[in-house]
Amino acid sequence: MPKNFPRVILLAAVSALILSAPLFAQNKKAKTQPKEKLAPIEIKLPKPMFIGTPQNLNVPNLEKPLGKPRPPFLAPEGTKNVALKKTVFSSDEEPIIGEIEMITDGDKEAGDGHYVELGPFTQHVTIDLGAVYNIYAVVLWHFHKQPRVYFDVVVQVSNDKDFVSGVTTIFNNDHDNSSGLGVGKDKNYIETAEGKLIDAKGIQARYVRCYSNGNSNNDLNHYIEVEVYGKPVK
Repeated sequence: MPKNFPRVILLAAVSALILSAPLFAQNKKAKTQPKEKLAPIEIKLPKPMFIGTPQNLNVPNLEKPLGKPRPPFLAPEGTKNVALKKTVFSSDEEPIIGEIEMITDGDKEAGDGHYVELGPFTQHVTIDLGAVYNIYAVVLWHFHKQPRVYFDVVVQVSNDKDFVSGVTTIFNNDHDNSSGLGVGKDKNYIETAEGKLIDAKGIQARYVRCYSNGNSNNDLNHYIEVEVYGKPVK
């Protein structure tokens, strides 16, 4: 064994410590960076139109109702509905009932005159937020005057208005890919006054697109309101 063997070991150990020092400092700095404070987002709910668990909805893969109010959804402080009064586009340019602008007007009531009715088959609406936001939640109200299930509900976000590139799907319950957007793993759900809250996990995007393909009552598509909860990208 060489006489300088212990010295070689010592030099190697010192070299390793020197090389790892920047990484250690970087990790320590990352751990000490303050996190954003979370708070429940404020969602103003409309008046419920039916009470209790709906019966006789023969829909596969149906989400079991909670039977109680939805728990608060936490997001960074300052998160608000950034879709209010924003521009909306639709695949059906001439709705059967209502105007497309109603989808972001802040009115979530379920009665006649409060919803938009689009034609049959797969339809979509696209909201232009006007800028890129960190999106934490999307809340949908299709129709809650009576219990219904809307089919092939798919929600996507993108920075491309035409949704050709950079598209991310944040919800998809199209289990047989009948709308051609991919097979979804999310469950069907019953429409209620609470709307459907979708966790967007802070993804950055300017446009939000929502699809549907008829419902358990008829082949038409409806929207009362779409809310997008987010904060501007710094």
